Amino acid sequence: MHLLKFFRWDLLITLAVLVVAFFYGGPNALVITLILIALEITFSFDNAAVNAKYLGKMSHFWRTMFLTVGIVIAVFGMRLVFPFVIVCLTGNVGPIEAWNLAMERGDPEEPGTYGFILGSAHSTIAAFGGMFLLMLFLDFILDEDRDVLWLTWIEKPLKHVGRVTAVEVAVALLVLVYAAEQLAPLDHRHEVYLAGIFGIVVFLAVNGLANFMEEKQAEREATLQKKEAEEAALGHTLVLTGQAAFSMFIFLEVLDASFSFDGVLGAFAITTDPIIIALGLGVGALFVRSMTVYLVDHGSLAKFRYMEAGAHWAIGALSIMLILTIRYHIPDFVIGLAGIALITASIISSVVANKRDEKADAITE
Repeated sequence: MHLLKFFRWDLLITLAVLVVAFFYGGPNALVITLILIALEITFSFDNAAVNAKYLGKMSHFWRTMFLTVGIVIAVFGMRLVFPFVIVCLTGNVGPIEAWNLAMERGDPEEPGTYGFILGSAHSTIAAFGGMFLLMLFLDFILDEDRDVLWLTWIEKPLKHVGRVTAVEVAVALLVLVYAAEQLAPLDHRHEVYLAGIFGIVVFLAVNGLANFMEEKQAEREATLQKKEAEEAALGHTLVLTGQAAFSMFIFLEVLDASFSFDGVLGAFAITTDPIIIALGLGVGALFVRSMTVYLVDHGSLAKFRYMEAGAHWAIGALSIMLILTIRYHIPDFVIGLAGIALITASIISSVVANKRDEKADAITE
């Protein structure tokens, strides 16, 4: 009951969005919106976990800013404007023309319609999105410093492979060569190569920026360590306000943007309708932000230990399927359900592991 009360506004907004989706595109749009909401939430759990670490140091006012002004930036900036930029660039149309075509919802088989333009640019979108998502997956799964392993039989060997410098880039480039040479039509190979390389570069740039900002924040925290200790000794909790809180707010927004790429690009594997993408990912982003606050307030960050791994395996599966769609048709429900199945499996594994640890502790005592 307490959980429902905490997320009551999110649930009410979700209900309103689902009604809008139904009247906009019927039952099919409703189902796709639900899938996008679920994928955004599951893919962004690691985002919530990272955000919670920093949000706990901010005052109530800045937490409210994170949930209000921040969500406006997240929804309209990354979930609506950014997809349109992709459509305009890959479809070679202007923003107004792209919007008009999207609203017309013409027959995808008819030349000149929004669906047809996106269909003709699918190889480019799939290559860019697939390579970005693949890099995100490889960066996580090949991390030699990762302590919590879910599928140990494969993740442990992959950790050792991760010791090789830039191995994730090498693997991604090999996959790109295969995609361009074996999957892409002859007249689209050049586009697939360029889009795939750009996807890798964008990931490296965004990920590098996020790491840089995290390091800067760590340095800032180090300077506050002494004061925190003094406040803790007095029974107080140090919270950031003013310029320090504003700087952390900006940091969280940039960090959120870097995490948003996977959901935004992955959404194109489910649907090409910008309205449905904005609705589904927007509601998902709202839940993720509320989840961040919930994790901070209830200290339940480590409850589902394998969920982050499950989310990244889902991202890895999505990236491969997105790349395969350059040549093969994969039904939307297969793409959507694959990610949900992996996330569900990781949550179940976490619950089982927690119970096993509780039994072991009971025996020890």
